[in-house]
Amino acid sequence: MRTKEYDVAVVGGGPGGYVAAIRASQLGQKVILIEQEHLGGICLNWGCIPTKALLASADVLRTIGRASNFGINASEPRADIQAIVVRSRQVAAQLSGGIKGLLKKNAVDVIMGRGRLTGGRSIAVETGEAPLQISAGNIILATGARARQLPGIHVDDDVIVTYKGALQPKTIPKSLLIVGSGAIGIEFACFYSTMGSKVTIVEALDRIVPTEDHEVSAHLEKCLVKSGVEVLTSCKLESLENQGGRAVCALGKDGLTISREFDRAILAIGISANIEDIGLNVAGVKIERGLVVVDESCRTSVPGIFAIGDIVPGPWLAHKASHEGVLCAEIIAGQSPHSLDRTSIPACTYSHPQIGSIGLTETAARALDRKLRIGSFPYRANGKSIAMGESDGFVKTIFDDETGELLGAHVIGAEATEVISSFSLGKAAEMTDHTVVAAILPHPTLSEMIHEATLNSMGRGIHF
Repeated sequence: MRTKEYDVAVVGGGPGGYVAAIRASQLGQKVILIEQEHLGGICLNWGCIPTKALLASADVLRTIGRASNFGINASEPRADIQAIVVRSRQVAAQLSGGIKGLLKKNAVDVIMGRGRLTGGRSIAVETGEAPLQISAGNIILATGARARQLPGIHVDDDVIVTYKGALQPKTIPKSLLIVGSGAIGIEFACFYSTMGSKVTIVEALDRIVPTEDHEVSAHLEKCLVKSGVEVLTSCKLESLENQGGRAVCALGKDGLTISREFDRAILAIGISANIEDIGLNVAGVKIERGLVVVDESCRTSVPGIFAIGDIVPGPWLAHKASHEGVLCAEIIAGQSPHSLDRTSIPACTYSHPQIGSIGLTETAARALDRKLRIGSFPYRANGKSIAMGESDGFVKTIFDDETGELLGAHVIGAEATEVISSFSLGKAAEMTDHTVVAAILPHPTLSEMIHEATLNSMGRGIHF
């Protein structure tokens, strides 16, 4: 068996792994990246990027459909689902190739194969050729996750699918069941609904996007229902199977069992960490509840072995994984970076309207028993959003009344996933409410609502 030695070995080439590898190399480490299937991981190839490409097509279709509102006469638009899927795959392939170039530029060795810990700080790599043994001073595990499946439900990738099947439809179903109302389920609901499907969302909890602020959840549900989506909350999926090419299910709601059938069903009930068969037990890495146990600096129970991304406690987001990758690389290089602040990780849902949030929800903030100041400003009172024809939504801010600290921010509306970035920067800079109102924001922009919501929290609102 061939043996190669490195300062840092990264297992997994997703947004956590490849970023960790590049940063470690920049800091003078000799680095190898081991990836089993695709550079960029699930996020780039089967998650964040291709879904946004599909949703971009849906946005174009939606805009053309209401062109007359802008004084433009356009013929009735028609979606070519095969062309839409091809474009989404091309976007993913382009970015995957870009990552390959970045790794080469930063002198990171890349090997395609499956890596397993073999004890100590060694990794055996199966490449389809002669086996390879990697010895490294430090190891970063970034093996990602896969779609979670429900016991007793068979995913056939035809009638009953997960995200991979949902990303590559051959046809648009007339009726579609989506199980789960997190970001994945909601984004697919918006895409397929715009493409013409009659969509039904089933959520076991009492509201959709349940990790978001309650006002955001309520507003999104109202928007979805208005667009023709059926939303069933506090509803349990009791069974689901492919019967003669139809997705036949039993739903439990209000003490009753309802039988329904659909052309297709998408399971969007979260993810399961890829921790099996990578040698964690051999190496002595501690696992709890299906995740690798790490400290605030992503160190595992074994010195010299780090873990990041979807195999450690959440939130399970690409940008959080990338941040953790940089954190590990800098610690390995002897630097002292700030540990991960989980209250400063923004979350985005690319629905229509979009959602962006950071920090505490109102419910969580009130549980701290602190005096709060909460402000809100509607999109319908913002000049830019009215001009865009996107006046649905609001910006909500939550500040500590005594210190002025920003505890949370929640945006639902057009480009909310961009607007929330200003709150991310502000939170990292420890801005207060007075800092916000002292800033001069450009007009006309959506970002003005940051200013206005903060003013309203102080009882100083001007435009609403």
